[in-house]
Amino acid sequence: MSDWIDYGGYAPHLCSNAYERKTSGNPTRWKAPLQTGCAVLLLALVSHFGQARDLDGRYAKANPELKAWFDGLRSGKGPCCSDADGTAVSDVDWESAAGHYRVRLDGQWVDVPDEAVITEPNRVGRTMVWPIRGYLGVTIRCFMPGSMT
Repeated sequence: MSDWIDYGGYAPHLCSNAYERKTSGNPTRWKAPLQTGCAVLLLALVSHFGQARDLDGRYAKANPELKAWFDGLRSGKGPCCSDADGTAVSDVDWESAAGHYRVRLDGQWVDVPDEAVITEPNRVGRTMVWPIRGYLGVTIRCFMPGSMT
């Protein structure tokens, strides 16, 4: 009989270390580190979307009327939520032309949709914007123009 029959029809292996032969191309040896790395990356990305809240109401005690006013603010796109969700914008970071507004967020100019503009009087005097950051970019939920002084 020949070696070919003794090895079940396969040519004899020249490698004498059976352990090295078994683990040399094993895709499961990267499974645990890859899963751990993906979990850490996902956690880092998701943690950015957390929002600060005044859970115990300690900041609402300073001016409860203003807090209630902020909580009731609405635009044509729905409720703005509260002052904690909004961002104050300096005068150089927003502009008005022909009845439409633009605001600079994260270094880029974003057009404010007409339905996002709050039309009631601004009680705080500063310009505020309530942005929504998503995977498609930044959209504006509410915009309250200031006095532009």
